[in-house]
Amino acid sequence: MLNQKVDYIHFNPVKRGLVLEPEDWLYSSAGNFANRETVFEVDEI
Repeated sequence: MLNQKVDYIHFNPVKRGLVLEPEDWLYSSAGNFANRETVFEVDEI
């Protein structure tokens, strides 16, 4: 269920038409999951 919630949050900017991919949103942790450089670090659980 946690993954479902994370996906929902990551895809919000995509659904609004702000970006094409979740990883493209600057302030999203989706970039961390895609091994991209981001503006903040995310601790793995």
